[in-house]
Amino acid sequence: MNFMLIFIVILTLQSINTYSLPFVVFHGISDKCSNEGVSYFTELLSNWSGSTGYCIEIGNGAWDSWFMPFTKQVDIACDKVKEIDELSEGYHIIGLSQGNMVGRGLVELCSDGPPVKNLISLAGPHAGIASVPFCGSGLLCILADSLLKLAIYSNFVQQHLAPAGYIKIPTDIADYRKGCKFLPVVNNEVHGNSTFKKRFASLENLVLIMFEKDQILVPKQTSWFGYYPDGSWSTVLPANETKLYTEDWIGLKILDEAGKVKFLNVSGNHLEISTSEMKNNILPYLVDNASTTMTTSRSCDVWPSSVRNFNDKLNGVGEEILQLHTHVESVSLRSWTFW
Repeated sequence: MNFMLIFIVILTLQSINTYSLPFVVFHGISDKCSNEGVSYFTELLSNWSGSTGYCIEIGNGAWDSWFMPFTKQVDIACDKVKEIDELSEGYHIIGLSQGNMVGRGLVELCSDGPPVKNLISLAGPHAGIASVPFCGSGLLCILADSLLKLAIYSNFVQQHLAPAGYIKIPTDIADYRKGCKFLPVVNNEVHGNSTFKKRFASLENLVLIMFEKDQILVPKQTSWFGYYPDGSWSTVLPANETKLYTEDWIGLKILDEAGKVKFLNVSGNHLEISTSEMKNNILPYLVDNASTTMTTSRSCDVWPSSVRNFNDKLNGVGEEILQLHTHVESVSLRSWTFW
């Protein structure tokens, strides 16, 4: 009897102390790892999961998030994850909006890099966007907005403006596939690459989180790989009705049929997420079993005053809401003429 009790206690302690893989965060456009929203988000998830979390900065952050092409961003990220010894046995990626393009690049394009286990995507433009981020005022914004109003699929714009790498105009598909330098590659739209597909399909979990009030991503369903049909703005196809899925260009169908794709949604605006939504939708995929999640998670009703004060400072009201992006608006491309 005593032996059985000791055995149960040992098993319980082992499950509580289960090692969790480290994770890396890639922030969105106009942001940087040192901004308090992103750094606090990373810190919270690290504390809850008991694993080490890294926010990996590429270049100088905000500037390069606008003006460094994704092929170069991915090369830099690939080198950085290879240099972090703790990632060598595997790690998880959390992508915030545009940061998912870097995450996708690591999964598919990073040769001999450490294995990515779970890709957790918050508001990722996976199927493209039919809008452009409108930066606002200031020198950086004036330059970015001016470039976007040029031919988006020209070599110059593709090489000097990051968002151009995932803009997909449904009525300009031929130029998109010919000129867009990044999204058609990682989505296997032009030259089907079996290695890219194999790597993407090797994920243990693909967690796709859509924000119900998102007005930055057009359409918001791109977070779930949904998009407009080629040649039309009339409707938005769900992921499983797109050619990317039905012809299984990247292995999304393989993952979905294996139960490894999680289509989740949260209630807020673009990258506006509550701590309880983080716990329900992100935390389970950072720990190795469900019991550890329950052990490390705390009730949102018992936050210490430092956490409440931080959220109050971010939002004024609604102490459980985190804003994970700097202010960016979008401009629809529906009425634009492209040449």
